Amino acid sequence: MPEKLIRITRRLVRELEPLRFSDPIACVYNPLVYARRAHEQYIRRFARRGVESVLLGINGGPFGMAQTGVPFGEVHHVRDWLGIEEKIDKPPLEHPKRPIQGFDCARSEVSGARLWSWAKETFGKPESFFKQFYIVNFCPLIFMEESGRNLTPDRCPCEVREKLFEICTRALRDTVEYLGPRRVIGVGNFAEGRARECFEGLPVEIGKVLHPSPRSPAANRGWAEAARRDLERCGVKLPA
Repeated sequence: MPEKLIRITRRLVRELEPLRFSDPIACVYNPLVYARRAHEQYIRRFARRGVESVLLGINGGPFGMAQTGVPFGEVHHVRDWLGIEEKIDKPPLEHPKRPIQGFDCARSEVSGARLWSWAKETFGKPESFFKQFYIVNFCPLIFMEESGRNLTPDRCPCEVREKLFEICTRALRDTVEYLGPRRVIGVGNFAEGRARECFEGLPVEIGKVLHPSPRSPAANRGWAEAARRDLERCGVKLPA
């Protein structure tokens, strides 16, 4: 039962709560708290032991997981394809340029739209996708500068980064141990690097797929085709 994964995420929340972040980080969101209902529905519906591959993201985006509680959680695909729609609360401190509107958010997260569109077009039904894959993020926290710009976890001040990575690494290892995949595939260079460090010496294959970010020229030239090639190089067999 995926209740063990829920216990892992709740422990992750407790361990992250005491951390305090300084410049350049002005605001931090933890959707595992205010979007807990949606995130736990994602786990209960789609996490399964023995999945072939885990896709590992970095952390959430302001118009994706920040709004829906689901990794790469672009609103349209989470609601209309995954069938998840829950009440989303507000974080304790809300950045004025990055309001949490939950499933009423009208902005689309490009990375999430690309990833879930590919999954839908390739597998048809979410149940078919999740028989082969499960998606998690290395870090659940969303970091923003004063301007509202999104920051990745590696941009955290060094005095707190080590503890942050230690906590997230423990949760990731426990999650992968529960799921028991053959491989962990990082979505982008940073996620691949974290996977290699987390699972060094363990019987888990590590790979990489191009990140679907609009900041990536390669992704903008056709992410779905590039992702298929990357996954096949990792040994993943995909539907024709």
